[in-house]
Amino acid sequence: MENFKELLNEIGNNMKYFDEKNPHLINSFFKFMSHCEASNKLSDKTKELIAVSLAVNQKCKYCIAFHVKKCLDLGISEEEILEAAWVSVLMGGGPSLMYLQLVKEAVEQLRKVD
Repeated sequence: MENFKELLNEIGNNMKYFDEKNPHLINSFFKFMSHCEASNKLSDKTKELIAVSLAVNQKCKYCIAFHVKKCLDLGISEEEILEAAWVSVLMGGGPSLMYLQLVKEAVEQLRKVD
């Protein structure tokens, strides 16, 4: 079982490290990310659900932690998050189904995070 609170802390610590070592690169990435995440034709909710699905498909536990937390912060329900993750299972088969378990764990753990 993953500890998703620890994964989120690890992400934060590593981003600080990358910012110290290569600020121009990480800042460029964050700028790109903010442009991609900005509401335009798709809502924040839609974009985060897509991100959860892609995180499962790419088998990235850090991405799952990050985007499940963002979904929960936006008020997206567990049912909606899992439904989006199931789309990844549809497209990715058995390996994606195994990562769906991480989405379930992340929702359970991060729903309780302040």
